[in-house]
Amino acid sequence: MRIILAVILLAAAAWSGYWFIGSNAVERGLRDWFATRAAEGWVVSNTDIHTVGFPNRFDTTISDVELADPATGWAWSAPFFQTLALSYKPGHVIAVWPDTQTVATPLQKIDVQSETMRGSVVLADLNDLTLERTTIEFSDVRLSSSAGWTSALAGGQLALRRTPAAVNSYDAAFDAQDLTLPDEATGLFSRSALIGDTVQRLELDATVVFDAPWDRRAIEQQRPQPRRIELRLARARWGELDLKIAGTLDVDLAGLPTGELTVKATNWREMLTLAQAAGMIPEQLGPLVEGGFAQMAKLSGNPNTLDVPLRFDGGRISLGGVLPLGAAPRLILR
Repeated sequence: MRIILAVILLAAAAWSGYWFIGSNAVERGLRDWFATRAAEGWVVSNTDIHTVGFPNRFDTTISDVELADPATGWAWSAPFFQTLALSYKPGHVIAVWPDTQTVATPLQKIDVQSETMRGSVVLADLNDLTLERTTIEFSDVRLSSSAGWTSALAGGQLALRRTPAAVNSYDAAFDAQDLTLPDEATGLFSRSALIGDTVQRLELDATVVFDAPWDRRAIEQQRPQPRRIELRLARARWGELDLKIAGTLDVDLAGLPTGELTVKATNWREMLTLAQAAGMIPEQLGPLVEGGFAQMAKLSGNPNTLDVPLRFDGGRISLGGVLPLGAAPRLILR
């Protein structure tokens, strides 16, 4: 009996030692990381880093946190940020954001309010913090910009998962409901009777190959850049408008895409009107584009449904490689 009791006490002492050593290591690692960023010229501050959860959890709270990267002009601040992990499974972390936080860009400051915003993060490597997979859920998100616009999102989910398909390849999925557009956008599109001020559904299903893994260097140095995008489906449902896009793009070092996307649009004439109102299609090209789309829609058997290829080449976008539509966007993560 004494031997059994001694074994139990020894095991308890060993586990207690493991927890205190582990919790101190978590806090020391975070303090060192903040100190290194400050030495590199970042604006860094927090009032406390504290870990609780003995004996089975490492639940760490960073209070009054502020991070600003002068190289990119981006900054983030929040009253707190939490990471929650089982002490025997430190590579699986639950991240919790507060209900108020602020994101600043070189152009504006955006106040973010939310009912919930949390994510599950699984790491493949604890030294480099290499991402294996993550799922972030959010609800009742409201945005208010210093530029004067506001927007809201009822809820949604973002997921990213590393795949063996290629080096630095990730499956990405996004699903969001009830996006309320800024007043400027709704005023611009108010001429349409088929839509309101809320986009009912946004969906994305893709595989993206980056030039580097998503790990700690994505924050410390620079964001991994997309080099190939296999878009299985991007979909937006807005009132009676339904837009679907699929295809594959290769992206060069300058961020310019090459490839083809197939666009399927229901009530495409309304979409064309909105695109012209937004300045996405030059006014002088409007009648020409509409005439071409009308002929293509007839071939599909439904004059309200359009199925067309968009070709990306040489920094330009064209309809089927024939009708030029304008400059292609640069796909660069800042």
